[in-house]
Amino acid sequence: MSFLQEAAILLAAAIVAVTLFNKLGFGSVLGYLIAGVVIGPWALGLITDVDNILHFAELGVVLLLFIIGLELQPSRLWVLRRSIFGMGLAQVVVTGVVLSCAALSLGLPAPAAAIVGFGLSLSSTAFVLQLLAEKKQLNTVHGRSAFAILLFQDLAVIPMLALLPLLGMSETAAAGGWGIEKLLLGIAAIVVMVVGGRYLLRPVFRLVAAAGSHEIFSAASLLLVVAATLLMEAVGLSMALGAFVAGVLLADSEYRHEIEANIEPFKGLLLGLFFVAVGMSVNIGLLSSGPWLIVGLVLALLLIKFTVLYGLAFAFKLPERCGRKLALVMPQGGEFAFVLFAAAASYQILSRSLADTLILVVTLSMAATPLLVFLHDKLLRPWLERQAPPVFDRIDEAGAPVIIAGFGRVGQILGRILRLKHIKFTALEISQTQVDFVRKFGGKIYYGDASRIELLRAAHAEQAKIFVLAVDDIQASIKIAETVKANFPGLEIYARVRNRHHAHVMMDLGVKVFVRETYFSSLRLAEHVLSGLGLPQDEAKGSIEKFTAHDEAALIRQHAVHHDELQLIQSVKDTAEDLQNLFEADIASQDGVAAEKSVTPPG
Repeated sequence: MSFLQEAAILLAAAIVAVTLFNKLGFGSVLGYLIAGVVIGPWALGLITDVDNILHFAELGVVLLLFIIGLELQPSRLWVLRRSIFGMGLAQVVVTGVVLSCAALSLGLPAPAAAIVGFGLSLSSTAFVLQLLAEKKQLNTVHGRSAFAILLFQDLAVIPMLALLPLLGMSETAAAGGWGIEKLLLGIAAIVVMVVGGRYLLRPVFRLVAAAGSHEIFSAASLLLVVAATLLMEAVGLSMALGAFVAGVLLADSEYRHEIEANIEPFKGLLLGLFFVAVGMSVNIGLLSSGPWLIVGLVLALLLIKFTVLYGLAFAFKLPERCGRKLALVMPQGGEFAFVLFAAAASYQILSRSLADTLILVVTLSMAATPLLVFLHDKLLRPWLERQAPPVFDRIDEAGAPVIIAGFGRVGQILGRILRLKHIKFTALEISQTQVDFVRKFGGKIYYGDASRIELLRAAHAEQAKIFVLAVDDIQASIKIAETVKANFPGLEIYARVRNRHHAHVMMDLGVKVFVRETYFSSLRLAEHVLSGLGLPQDEAKGSIEKFTAHDEAALIRQHAVHHDELQLIQSVKDTAEDLQNLFEADIASQDGVAAEKSVTPPG
């Protein structure tokens, strides 16, 4: 089969599988793996030369480590230092030791048991981050904790890969001093990279950037990665280590973002190819020959990692629900385990059959993770929430004249102004992440769901004069407004609304004062644009005032028909036409005045 035919099969399989698995909510990594299994030698057998593809696709892992190095700015590490070097270190050490002891008990020698234990302690960075991103949970407490742990795991890969050649050396070679020589060569190579990166990389990239060619800059970025990997490979160390060091050297450079943007497309495609190749190399025959052993190993891995992660979340005082979610998204093995076990097999630390078994276990643990999250979200979480309603903060202060529901961008600005005027208010926020953020800066805020009547009573809503509804989510906003109107009819609601439909629903509920969140900023920006185009300031301001008056009147008129889609569409069309005619008449009037002024009076 020709190279082009293989490329067509790889691309077609990846496109179909990834599209399908993304739609099913399982993520693209699992899609790549399944695509590889389907087209590989253990299924359809469309591609059989797996080793060559796997060696080429390892460049994707190299590029991933390069980008990880690029993102490791000292300032970022310092902000996340407690999570990275606390929870991250504890997770790798505890999980690695437990799994290594389990491997020792099964009869593996110490070096092999250490590689197995610490290799399986790693979770999938690409898999977990994508899963969290799809569920919009990257900025939650468990999302940030997962990112910190994954970041430390990515760092931990480097010494693991660097130690493989030393663990794999024979006793004869080690006795001859070859190990010390190799270690010294590796240290010398890293020193060369650090010194060269400090004094050569930036000047070189400055010259390349001055040439003004985007293609040449991309080529220089790729050449840097390839050169770093070749240097490390020449001294017998991991190619990924060279890429990582190169990335770290450029983490604080002015070219970091441009280099990352150039490398990202290559990294994504080659990393996807790597996962496909791993899927093709998965020995399905092992599953058919010993299914219960493989299933038992997968369940043991998931259970051990879940238990360790859940325990660490408790030790680091994360809320119970956050610890549970953290443990559910990270119990699988990771993509670096594929690299680690394959390299360990090449250095004869692990047998080829054991490496194949471990790769199959990691792959199946990845496949199981989305299913675990799905079952948790659909079955376990609703049951737990029914059994134990969320514990919100207790409000222990007297009632305030103003209650603010939603303390994000809008609520915080309002709160600052009220505080300057010495007006007391009670701030309620449903996002624990936002609560933690505001409290870091000394703000007083209560965690709670403002749609719950008991929380509103605890906030003394019956004594308040104004209820500010600044919640971003439309459905949550409507639910809160309904609760307030039903239980505290005398409490005036001042609402932030997202759009015209949201405004109409609020009007249905009897809310009289509302502000469309981007409306006035858009008007202000439009006024600046008109002035920037040369219109006189008075004319620009008058145009905005005329548009505002017409739009607000139309909003009220359309409220009467907003339940009837056909009438609403017609009303919008009529309003747009009326507004166009109004502005054209205004332009014609201004042209007439200008013409009169240009006529010379009779002498």
